[in-house]
Amino acid sequence: MNTILVTTSRGLDELLKQEVLTLCPEAQIKQAPGMLQFEGTKEDAYKLCLWSRLANRVIWVLASGKANNAESLYDTAMTVDWQMQMDSRHTLSVQFVGTNFAIKNTQFGAVRIKDAIVDTFVEEGLARPSVERRHPDISVYARLQRDNVIIGIDLAGESLHQRAYRQEAGDAPLKEHIACAMLMRSGWTENTDAPLVDLMCGSGTIAIEAAYIARNIAPGIKRSYWGFTKWLGHEESTWDNLVDDALDNQKPSTSGIYAADFSRKMISIAKANADFAGVYNDIGFSQQDATKSSPPIATPGYIVSNPPYGERLGELTSLIPLFSEWGKRFKEAWKGWHVSLLSSNRDLLRVLKLRASKDYAMNNGKLECRLANYVLNEENTVQFSEDTGNHEFANRLKKNLKKLKPWLKNADTNCYRIYDADLPDYNVAVDKYGDWLVVQEYAPPKTVSEDKARRRLQEVLLHLPAVTGIAPKNIVLKVRSQQKGTKQYEKFNQSGDMMEVYENGARFLVNLTDYLDTGLFLDHRDTRQIVMNMAKGKDVLNLFSYTGSVSVFAAKGGAKSVTTVDMSNTYLDWAKKNVALNKLDGPHAFVQADCTTWLADHKGKYDLIFIDPPSFSNSKRMSNTWDVQRDHVDMLTRAKACLNDNGTVIFSNNKRGFKLDTQALEALGFGIENITAKTIPEDFARKGKIHQCWTLQS
Repeated sequence: MNTILVTTSRGLDELLKQEVLTLCPEAQIKQAPGMLQFEGTKEDAYKLCLWSRLANRVIWVLASGKANNAESLYDTAMTVDWQMQMDSRHTLSVQFVGTNFAIKNTQFGAVRIKDAIVDTFVEEGLARPSVERRHPDISVYARLQRDNVIIGIDLAGESLHQRAYRQEAGDAPLKEHIACAMLMRSGWTENTDAPLVDLMCGSGTIAIEAAYIARNIAPGIKRSYWGFTKWLGHEESTWDNLVDDALDNQKPSTSGIYAADFSRKMISIAKANADFAGVYNDIGFSQQDATKSSPPIATPGYIVSNPPYGERLGELTSLIPLFSEWGKRFKEAWKGWHVSLLSSNRDLLRVLKLRASKDYAMNNGKLECRLANYVLNEENTVQFSEDTGNHEFANRLKKNLKKLKPWLKNADTNCYRIYDADLPDYNVAVDKYGDWLVVQEYAPPKTVSEDKARRRLQEVLLHLPAVTGIAPKNIVLKVRSQQKGTKQYEKFNQSGDMMEVYENGARFLVNLTDYLDTGLFLDHRDTRQIVMNMAKGKDVLNLFSYTGSVSVFAAKGGAKSVTTVDMSNTYLDWAKKNVALNKLDGPHAFVQADCTTWLADHKGKYDLIFIDPPSFSNSKRMSNTWDVQRDHVDMLTRAKACLNDNGTVIFSNNKRGFKLDTQALEALGFGIENITAKTIPEDFARKGKIHQCWTLQS
């Protein structure tokens, strides 16, 4: 008898314990999170390697002892007679799990144990074993628990969830042992004659594991690599007998397992995996939309699926409507069935509008997930009303669109705001860009819980397609917290996709996905018209130009020359593309410079200067920080020095609570007019305080 350590994923401990007791009935188990130990034979250990559907590792323990520092860890490893476990010619690897106050790095812990192993050979005058990370002859496993370490041979060699049948997988494949845990927790394994359906099968893992269970196929039967094959303690005959018995006890082919997916490619991958696993004929495959699915058999059974979780923010815009439709379909077509769904996003599951009978925690990789079980009984198949006419947000959005309709007939643009946090509970802005919507979620106030804010956002994303007619795939979601400095322009995606929009006879390129802002500030639509109407025959300077929309309208208004200045080369290139898109003639100068200091040394003279600075900036490319409240007088003083006689500065900013220092500016000789009201477009009129704007006449 020897200590055997078995590990698994968090949340599967109790299931693993039950499985070990089934395979090794005499085991006296000591349990801890993610692992258990018992005294057993090599046959017990081999049986777990071959038959465990839930374990990750099976460790034949060689030593345990102190590891409160590097020296004691080394000493504990030296207590093992490594020449009884391996030869010098064997390759080895050491997997080290855990850290403590002294051993803060798993790689360091692994190296200390490797050093101890190698030193035992050198001390005996033997050659040093070499290290091999992939498929070594001997896999050594060490697990640190506070100041103690357990060291042993990893009999599996690599994680047991790798069954060796998966030839290809999708983007986020479900681990095989998690699929088995889902099947066990669903209740299907207690009644394998019942139909089983996976409506989002991906690479087919759940269906294949179900077929293995139904046919009593050992999950490790196809693996060719094991950590014990060249271990000197290996009992080959014991292993061979277990494999022969496993093959003899396989059951004949069964039916009643079905796998479906929306993607033809994933169905093709799932079929190939099932074929390699030897269970192709046990699974009925089909390509179908889960939201339009129907039971493949009249007898109710079990649906077990691993739907997408929406880990990436943008995925929610399509997943929320999908889950809503899926929930409706369950209630319409799947009455009497049991449903088990794994997700790390409980909010998405709530969109189904089903009441879970039970749920279980389990980790899928590093993601903390819940497996929710539903019974589609009479109570759970009552349809919830989804009539958008009865929903507060949908009603307000309809009202806004109706109010904007007369304005839109005369507005020469296809990009405008349709909702701006009109209702306190729905704290988002929604902008329309052609056939797309951009939803910006503002950080909720402290009085609103995160949970409530998430539910409200889901309702927004659920009702937007129905009210606007925009497809969910064309809705972009962004989270807007209070931004400082260049963070308001930070890139958070890499798609690079541009689309063309139009406004008052001009065309612009916008990017709806890659940045927090799209490339066109919609609230300055009327301001750009003011610039155009003032620009004829004038030398115009556009400072803090962003993507050059003001420069485009200045040129369209007949400016004599246009100088465009921004610190970002990315935005200057974007501005050049916008000017080229509109086929504008005339001198255009594009300058990359720190706008907060550029005017100080600039000798040029202009008739019209447009300045729309950020509220705050601390970019690394700036020599000092910029604060619009603190620094605007200094900047406007420099701007005046660059004005021709009777020249005009249009100054705008969006800092909340900003106060223009009129006394200081009048002392400079500026005539000041607040034109904010003239620069707020109809679609921003409800709030009215999105920016402030003045003309300063020299």
